[in-house]
Amino acid sequence: MQSIPLMPQLRSWWKQRWCRVRSAVGVWFGLALALAVLVNACGSSQAQTLKPLRVGITSWAGFDIALYAQATDLFKQRGLDVEFVRFDNQQDSSRTVMRGGLDAAFVSFWDVMQVEPGKNKPVVLLTTNISAGADGIVASPNLHAVKDLRGKKVGAKLGTVNHLILLEALKAHQIQPSEVQILNYSNDVAAQKLKAGAIDAAVLWEPLLGATAQSMQGNVIHTTKQVDSLVIDVLMSSDQTVATKSVELKQFMLAWFDVMHAVETQPTVVFDAVGKKLGQSGTTFANDYAGLKKGDIALNQRMFAPAGRLDVAKDDIIQLLKADPRHGRRIRKDVVIAPTLVNEAMSGWQS
Repeated sequence: MQSIPLMPQLRSWWKQRWCRVRSAVGVWFGLALALAVLVNACGSSQAQTLKPLRVGITSWAGFDIALYAQATDLFKQRGLDVEFVRFDNQQDSSRTVMRGGLDAAFVSFWDVMQVEPGKNKPVVLLTTNISAGADGIVASPNLHAVKDLRGKKVGAKLGTVNHLILLEALKAHQIQPSEVQILNYSNDVAAQKLKAGAIDAAVLWEPLLGATAQSMQGNVIHTTKQVDSLVIDVLMSSDQTVATKSVELKQFMLAWFDVMHAVETQPTVVFDAVGKKLGQSGTTFANDYAGLKKGDIALNQRMFAPAGRLDVAKDDIIQLLKADPRHGRRIRKDVVIAPTLVNEAMSGWQS
């Protein structure tokens, strides 16, 4: 069959129509491509603006509560990419901070006062919690009070917070450290030795404190709830890092206060989220956290006030360390209690 040639007018009409379609497709393709580039650029820009911060942490409810900020992206909302680095003890994490391997670490104030000497000064930036019943002394069934410890064997790791707990208990009852024989045992070993009858008492923290007393029908003769305890936990850094990462550290404090607000307003949600990250129930974590005064704004205002609790605690810790040199450590008298960043964070924080 012979094809019929298109009329010149019809060929012209189809040509114009095709050009319009092709032009429209090109416009829409260009818009889609531009939109994709824009979205990717925004995502890339957001990732680039997250400031990295490496923070040392040990297993302790007063520190682990910060995991809520990771679970809910509170750190990211504050512009941070926070990496928690796990340590078995706080001496190692504080030492790593002073050597520049970490930007900051959760440690006890007691450990800051004993961190090994170096060219940098240790700086206390934030109070995370104070023990108020989470730590204490459990004794054999025949001992009923701290005064009964005279001449007895007590398990406590020298130079650690357990040593501090014992010293402040002895001081509160006018007992000289030399009147008590301290066996240099870790938390778990001290509990085992006590149950075996090898020692008369042990300094422990919860949940081992209560569990040990119950298993052997012993007596909890002292807890940190009975004193304005020096078992103060803090966020520490070095003066060199504070000078170079003050913005990131301040943002970290703002995120910390976000967590404290969540603990105040929705504790079950927080404890469940943290418990999940730790592989335990929210109820278990809540029980561990119950023996602490949380490091909220009100507590930090007290701690960092001029001539406030941290200044007094620093002097008290120095005196306790001098009173019982069995720890064998050098006392750091150059610890800097730095209120500037935390005061800025507290005044700038909004719920």
